[in-house]
Amino acid sequence: MGRYFGTDGFRGEANENLTADHAYKIGRFLGWYYKNENEKNGAKEKARIVIGKDTRRSSYMFEYSIVSGIVSSGCDAYIMHVTTTPSVAYIAKTDKFNCGVMISASHNPYYDNGIKLINGNGEKMDEGLISLIEDYIDGKLVVDGVEYPEVPFAKKDAIGRTVDYVSGRNRYIGYLISMGLYSFKDVKVGLDCANGSAWNIAKSVFDALGAKTYVINAEPNGTNINTNAGSTHIEGLQKFVVDNKLDIGFAYDGDADRCLCVDEKGNVITGDHILYIYGCYMKERGKLLTNTVVTTVMSNFGLYKAFDERGIDYAKTAVGDKYVYEYMMQNGCRIGGEQSGHIIFSKYASTGDGILTSLKMMEVMMAKEKPMSELAAPLTIYPQVLVNVRVKDKTEAQNDNDVQKAVKAVADELGNTGRILVRESGTEPLVRVMVEAESEELCRKYVDSVVDVIKSKGHCAE
Repeated sequence: MGRYFGTDGFRGEANENLTADHAYKIGRFLGWYYKNENEKNGAKEKARIVIGKDTRRSSYMFEYSIVSGIVSSGCDAYIMHVTTTPSVAYIAKTDKFNCGVMISASHNPYYDNGIKLINGNGEKMDEGLISLIEDYIDGKLVVDGVEYPEVPFAKKDAIGRTVDYVSGRNRYIGYLISMGLYSFKDVKVGLDCANGSAWNIAKSVFDALGAKTYVINAEPNGTNINTNAGSTHIEGLQKFVVDNKLDIGFAYDGDADRCLCVDEKGNVITGDHILYIYGCYMKERGKLLTNTVVTTVMSNFGLYKAFDERGIDYAKTAVGDKYVYEYMMQNGCRIGGEQSGHIIFSKYASTGDGILTSLKMMEVMMAKEKPMSELAAPLTIYPQVLVNVRVKDKTEAQNDNDVQKAVKAVADELGNTGRILVRESGTEPLVRVMVEAESEELCRKYVDSVVDVIKSKGHCAE
């Protein structure tokens, strides 16, 4: 993991450990780097970078800072305004941008923010290039043996320009609508937009496909993104679906790259359910290339048992849609994702896309003429307890000998009847302790036994 960039970009509290100066320097480097790349390749037009943001108050500050850096280094900045992460990835690729930037902290609270970098293929940026950006931030950039304490400013007509590019967002909406293979006429759909990026996109798509669309949490004010809303607080959508007798509900996170569902009975349909439902649907139609669904180590025991029963193979990667996507590309897999709702359909997108995921779930419902509860019924989810422990140092806490002994003791006791997983968060100062077992009581008992050791050894942050 890098000095600033983790598994999902540069993330931190706005103007605390992620500042406007950081954003400006990232823009400065990107503008300079891609200006040079264009010149090396003999391109006559200026390099172009596309930028999107979510609805956080600080996203405007970071947008202006990044854009200032980009244009002052001699590259053009195209602004999509408030939009989703997958839309930036889609436009970066289809409109042949040098790269894309998304300003968002995803599911984090409003006071956090992040900068995600996307290459010209719509994929997460290469680690080598990110390392150079970090070197520049630290004032020790060396490229081709030349030290750059500062990169040069563009002068005169070499200065870049800023272009309003809301048309890119609109074309992405059109792309999503084209994914609807069935009319949603008379289907009552609930959408929880988390007061985030999906607020002005998701309803337009479902309306265009004929659904009776009911929306909650689509009034962003800069400080209410993800607040008791969206995929991390799905209880609100559960109640909304039941109270309004809806057929299905979908909840997105702040930048709409993940999606969870609620069936017509108010039950939560997790990312594991989505992988099972659509994986089986693909296999039935002969579309599941390599006969493999890609999961992460956080997926539930029950998912693997259900796949075994259906004769579907599976792979397990580290947590992070980045790792899921890398495995899919290396092995030719068509579907993969995370329990949290990051689902990647590699034929249609290069990243998790919450709205696309909801359309794919609608497709299965319409094709099979079954409610979501019936589609999910064959999958039995094992009880799981996950506790996030805020710590001073993630690596030190996880590598503590006594903590490791406690983890091993739990693993030995569970044997083949469950599992324990202890890992560091990629974006926050947390150690995540997760146990799956035959009952929630056992899960809680074993999780507590490990958390108690972490606390007793003084690793917890105040």
